[in-house]
Amino acid sequence: MESPVIAALDVPTTKEALELVEALSGAVGAFKINHQLFVSAGPEVVGRIHEKSERVLLDLEFNGTPNTVVEAVKAATRHRIWALTIHIGGDLKMMKAAKAAAQTAGQKSGVCPLVVGVAVLTSSDDDILHAHGIPSTTTDLVRRMTGLAMRAGLDALICPPQEVAAVRNLVPREVQLMVPGIRSLGEDKHGHKQTRTPKEAVEGGANWLIIGRPIYAAKNPRQAAEQILATLA
Repeated sequence: MESPVIAALDVPTTKEALELVEALSGAVGAFKINHQLFVSAGPEVVGRIHEKSERVLLDLEFNGTPNTVVEAVKAATRHRIWALTIHIGGDLKMMKAAKAAAQTAGQKSGVCPLVVGVAVLTSSDDDILHAHGIPSTTTDLVRRMTGLAMRAGLDALICPPQEVAAVRNLVPREVQLMVPGIRSLGEDKHGHKQTRTPKEAVEGGANWLIIGRPIYAAKNPRQAAEQILATLA
């Protein structure tokens, strides 16, 4: 069975990232690159990971005018990434344009990336939304954003762990759900307001588990990943 774990490379250097990739090869299904690593190491880190035949989720949450996002998606797709993220808070026109750009650019690069929508961060909760003048609950906002993402034809969603079961019921089975905020019972949440255990997330309908600190900060990252997989057996 393919590992459902996406290991978040939340480290500042190419050296640290590649050491993790080497240690985790075969134990995880993909690697996530966020702003910190991409800005620090540049796009060449994507190529270095590809040299090891591993998949990359480029998590830069593109947002802006349709033209700005289209150009960003085209540039990212040239690096033959497996998936990229955009923010569902952008308008519907932007999301549709991003999806179309990924398909067109993917035909040229040979790899058409999944376009993954991000609605609400796991560090958010109802109080934070209200403090920003958003009257919705987290649940209501996620459901509305999910509807927009489906209208735009997005391939996947990064979904808060407490909402995964509800979102799974709102989207077609082929839409992949990627869930961050994964923690084993008793583990420090490290800023996540919403968490679930690996088994709870998968049983709720998650296709992928995005896991960072419990793996990369472990004394033995591979052993940590394998222990997580064992809870799903």
